Order: sequence, then structure tokens, then C-alpha cells
Amino acid sequence: MHHVAEWKKDKVADLEDLINSHEIVGIVNLADIPAPQLQTMRRSLGDNAVLRMSRKNFIKIALKNSDKEDVEGLIDYIDGQPAMVFTEMNPFKLFKILEDSKTEAPAKAGSIAPADIVVPAGDTSFPPGPILGELQQAGIPAKIDKGKIVVTDDATVVEEGDEIPKNVADILTKLEIHPMEVGMDLLAVCEGDTIYTSDVLRIDEDETRQSIASAYQSAINLAVNAGILNSESAPLLIQKAARDALNLALNTNILTSQTTDKILSKAYLQMLALAGKLSDDAVDDELKEKLSSQPAVAPVEVAEDNTEEPEAEEEEEEEDEEVVAAGFGALFG
Repeated sequence: MHHVAEWKKDKVADLEDLINSHEIVGIVNLADIPAPQLQTMRRSLGDNAVLRMSRKNFIKIALKNSDKEDVEGLIDYIDGQPAMVFTEMNPFKLFKILEDSKTEAPAKAGSIAPADIVVPAGDTSFPPGPILGELQQAGIPAKIDKGKIVVTDDATVVEEGDEIPKNVADILTKLEIHPMEVGMDLLAVCEGDTIYTSDVLRIDEDETRQSIASAYQSAINLAVNAGILNSESAPLLIQKAARDALNLALNTNILTSQTTDKILSKAYLQMLALAGKLSDDAVDDELKEKLSSQPAVAPVEVAEDNTEEPEAEEEEEEEDEEVVAAGFGALFG
């Protein structure tokens, strides 16, 4: 067996200790991050996480030799210039901190566009000159207007996933458009026996809040409609029961402190509706005055329960006759 330098053993042993002593272990890619930005990102983690840069082979050996069996699966996600991050922090929170620490960067020739790169329409700071041709060669519609170069329309110069040409990268830098991001890419995280990849960790917070709110509302609706009592549904069920009880009392003319005024008001309107069907000879002056003071009394259906409709017009006529007879009795004793 060939001799292995002690410093290499120490590097691997250090990584193994960190893996075994932390609940959350992740793989990050530090490729193309300038030193000043890397230091800033380290500070953003503070005391909440430990970052270790190492060789790919050292990382693989440490993952294989650790006491945690499932952490070995992180080997499949080692890419670029890898480093390891160790923390007790929630993986989603760790991902968000690293994403928030990213900064804008100029486009580089040969880089892959992370999204559509769009040059917006509007004035530029450039006076007329050769740069007009550079803009047009890069696919940016431009012209001279009032002594300056103007981009006439929004232009997508590179689509997401395409390689950025050198002439486009140069012109984007001159326009001070920085479409790239510099930062740590968290490729995968192991928590217990689960490995979370970046696509799982990247969540839309607004969309998640809306989904939770929608699920909550659906659960409340289900509990109320099914009559399931809990701390959230109980007040709504009590309110619903109170409304149903009030409607029942009104429809069946049960007098209570809450229904008496409403029932009397309903009876008064019914009386005016019936009186309006009588001839002038059958109505005294007081009642005529009351009728004339009403803006327009619509016919009132005596049956308050609207769940069933009359089956035929003859039944309606018979019902009206009964109502009129009852009205006469109330008016003339």
C-alpha cells in the first residue's frame, strides 16, 4: 500500500468529524466566486454554519467513511468547485440564506444564461458613434434620437439556457446590465435519511403562503359543513346555528326578543298588501292614507318557506283567497 501523507488524512478526518457532529450536511459549488464575495457570503452564515473547501476526493472519502449511511448519497451531487457546509439549521432556511447572499455579476462570454436576457427599450448614455453598430450586431434595435442612442424596443439578446456570445457580453457590460449571479450554489443537503436537492429547496414563499391559506380555508369549510367542532370551527358553527334558528323562528312566527319586531313588520306589510287588493269601499280613510304613503307595496307571499314552489296556478289562487279572507278577519273582526 502506497504511503498517504498525514496532512491528507487530517483533512479527511476533519471532514468526517464535521459530518458526524452535525445534523445537516450539504454540498455547495463555489465556482467563479471572487474572494471578496466569498468572504461576504461566509459572514452571512455567521455562527450558524461551518463551510469547508476541500478536494473532491477528500470529500468523497469522508462521506463514505462517516457514521451516517445515507450521507454517502451526496457524492452524486459533487460538482464544480465543491465545498461542504455543516449546520443544525433547517435546510430550506440554509438555502434561502445562501440564495439571498448572491450578488449580480456581469455576463461572461461562453457563460450559460440563467434566464432570458432582455435589453429594455429606452435612452442610453451613449452619444452617436460606433457603438450603434455594436448594438445592432448584438440584435438590439437602436437609433440616434436627439443626439443620443436610443433602444427602440425591448430585445431578448440571449434566451435561457443558451451560451452568451462575446459581442453580447461586451455590450451588456457597456449597458451596465448584469444578468448573472455570483454566489454559493447549494446542490444538495442530507438531513437524517433524506437528501434534498436544490429544486426541492427552492420554494416560492408567496405561493406557499397562498397555498397554506387556501388549505386552511378549505379545512374550515369542511369542518363547518360537516359539523366538526374544534377551536376554529366552533365560533362559525355557533353563528350558523344562531342564523338558522332566527330564520326558523321568523318563518314559523315564533315570538322572541329578536323576532317580534321583524314578525310585526312582516305582518304589517302583509296587511297593506292585502288591503291593496280590496275595493275603495272596503277600506277606511286611515288605511287609505297608509296605503298612499307607501312607495309601492309589492305582493307578499304568505308562505315564508321558499324551498318548495307551488305546483299549479289554481293552488296559488286558492291560497290568495284564503289570505284575503284572513285579512278581512283581522281588519273587521
